Amino acid sequence: MVKQLADLDLRDKRVLVRVDFNVPLDEHRQVTSDARIRAAVPTIRAILEAGGRPILMSHLGRPKGKVVESMRLRPAGARLGELLGVPVRYCDTCIGPAAVEASRALQADEVLLVENLRFHPEETDGDPAFAKSLAELGDVYVDDAFGAAHRAHASVSGVPDYLPSAAGLLLAAEIRAFDRLLDEPARPVVAILGGAKVSDKLPVIRNLLDKVDTILVGGAMAYTFLAAQGIEIGASLCERDLLVAAAETLRLAQQKGVDLLLPSDHVCAAELKADATTSIQGPGIPDPLMGLDIGPQTVARYRAAIGGAKTIVWNGPMGVFEMRAFRLGTEQIAQAVADADAWSLVGGGDSVAAVELLGVGDRIDHVSTGGGASLELLEGKVLPGIAALR
Repeated sequence: MVKQLADLDLRDKRVLVRVDFNVPLDEHRQVTSDARIRAAVPTIRAILEAGGRPILMSHLGRPKGKVVESMRLRPAGARLGELLGVPVRYCDTCIGPAAVEASRALQADEVLLVENLRFHPEETDGDPAFAKSLAELGDVYVDDAFGAAHRAHASVSGVPDYLPSAAGLLLAAEIRAFDRLLDEPARPVVAILGGAKVSDKLPVIRNLLDKVDTILVGGAMAYTFLAAQGIEIGASLCERDLLVAAAETLRLAQQKGVDLLLPSDHVCAAELKADATTSIQGPGIPDPLMGLDIGPQTVARYRAAIGGAKTIVWNGPMGVFEMRAFRLGTEQIAQAVADADAWSLVGGGDSVAAVELLGVGDRIDHVSTGGGASLELLEGKVLPGIAALR
């Protein structure tokens, strides 16, 4: 079992919180999407209301163990202060006397944000001494960074060795959602998997074959499966070294009684351009065309399967979602998931972007905040950040 925030005595305590403030910044170092900061606000407010003093730590970008001025966390702290309406202090280091002094000087109803953890190579190395130095900033530890929970980094899996620890509200909600999906789903269960590489999703498919009733495959990964069946795919992306593995996965799905559905028609073009001339092809794709989205026949088949589900998990777009010409399949699937009379979980950057673009996010039961972490949970892996709290 993972301890919850309410299980910790927070009054007058320095509460060291691992958050995920890895947010995009523009050329003026302004936050362009504050979704991850907003996601952490409920936990920070709960700590303040319980009489605790939050000391926040996060990474930003990939500075590779060096100080990179453009990757300092100060802009994230400024945005957090606007959202919270309380003072957010900032310390330009995350370990050592200055950071410890800043943590001890923090007053009630104030928040401290320390500097980018990844300015130190020891963070990504999972160094125990670095974790111990971080632990000196707090009396208790709270992990609320699901997006980093699959990393065995010092701030994620090391600090719990030195402090009483619990999951924050965001991380606890993620754990509950995936437990519900993987351990006790209402049936039938439909998994929707997309994206570019079948190599990223084969372990997920293999794990889900014992847990779901139907798998709907879209995105470029579908073309490796189609090629494995001898279907012409033109110039579509294909991982030919995985054709045998894809064919074996299809056979395994059939043996287990899982309907693994592949696109039967495709939105195609000869070039990957926003203004490319498109056509509907299928089931095969002639050269020199490539499949870049699922076609209308496939959309109808997939929508019918989604409509009959009681539990839905979706990870990955159905096409080149970034370009409007190849976005319709993903949009239609997003709408179908929102309309379904089912409990739904959506994870992965493009899938989340689709539900947000359509304004249907509030009709999805759980929108996950971690792409890599959610994918590893779907693979059946144990995440270091969650294991450490247990």
